[in-house]
Amino acid sequence: MSAAPDAAALRRRTEEFLAAHPPARTGRTAFLRARFDAGLAWVHFPEGLGGLGAPRTLQTEVDGVLGAAGAPDNDPRRIGIGLGMAAPTILAYGTEEQKQRFLRPLWTGEEVWCQLFSEPGAGSDLAALATRAVRDEDTGDWIVDGQKVWTSSAHLARWAILVARTDPALPKHQGITYFLCDMTDPGVEVRSLRQITGEAEFNEVFLTGVRIPDRHRLGAVGQGWEVARTTLMNERVSIGGMRLPREGGMIAPLAAVWRDRPALRTHALHQRLLELWVEAEVARLTGERLRQQLAAGRPGPEGSGMKLTFARLNQEISGLEVELLGEEGLLYDDWTMRRPELVDFTGRDAGYRYLRSKGNSIEGGTSEILLNIVAERVLGLPAEPRDDKDLPWKDLAR
Repeated sequence: MSAAPDAAALRRRTEEFLAAHPPARTGRTAFLRARFDAGLAWVHFPEGLGGLGAPRTLQTEVDGVLGAAGAPDNDPRRIGIGLGMAAPTILAYGTEEQKQRFLRPLWTGEEVWCQLFSEPGAGSDLAALATRAVRDEDTGDWIVDGQKVWTSSAHLARWAILVARTDPALPKHQGITYFLCDMTDPGVEVRSLRQITGEAEFNEVFLTGVRIPDRHRLGAVGQGWEVARTTLMNERVSIGGMRLPREGGMIAPLAAVWRDRPALRTHALHQRLLELWVEAEVARLTGERLRQQLAAGRPGPEGSGMKLTFARLNQEISGLEVELLGEEGLLYDDWTMRRPELVDFTGRDAGYRYLRSKGNSIEGGTSEILLNIVAERVLGLPAEPRDDKDLPWKDLAR
């Protein structure tokens, strides 16, 4: 394996790649596939898997050169679950065959992913999940039955990351196994869930006799909770640590209203705006620092703190925007039932932002659970007493 390139070497490598694959004369999919094969997809991944084993922080060098050349990207917002959650988990726990099979089409966006974790009776307490996976001793396959809920992009996804209970006689954190589920297989049924915004970006998924081959098991049997925690930590980093420009994200439309509508201003609202602007900038810079720390290894519990802050700020900022606009802030542009591919917080009106941000404190881990994680794993405070950790799952009250 060659030595990891530095910034100058990466820029040269990217320029040479562009010379061999001019964006204007190369189809989008062909360009993305070639970029992955050249190790310029995510430079911190190993060679042969879309990377070069370089520091994660050097990705900006590649992105800058490609962006200046007008090169197509892989639409990270549409395939965020695959990029931010499935990919790092497959890299950490997958077999070589799984990495070779899944990472390339995942990165190019040819295969969209979703997450089959939460259930009607296992949301905040995910380890209480009841979806069962039973081994077929004749074929070695796993037969999965159960229900998942709040599944983003299930109506678009080809693949899903799935956790299921494989041994109900063990305590709830121990009897879980992690799988990669083909969403086109028989027995997978996706139903839309219409939310308060009128859209249906989430789904409930019913699994009835779904057959998953053992080669699509990720990690060892019973190792599912450990694997799932890696996924969840990456999810919270991807939600709370999104890269934003200065005055970007939810604070942008609020600041624009303040600048463009001086008649709406009061001293009290000005003070609140300034406080939120400073908090949003602190959160943005903290996210930058967190991404730099990630270059050294796997994400830690700090991502929970970032996601917690992201949810609170979005709700407070959108609330101030609606208050600032008065009656106009109560208007909502479109209640049409839609199945969006992307969630657009800043491109819609204030009413949409206010309603949609209410979900930020639930999705990706509830704020209450994240407060416990920060208290125990960041601040080192004593854990709350629990009497269900050592009981067999089958004996728990449900």
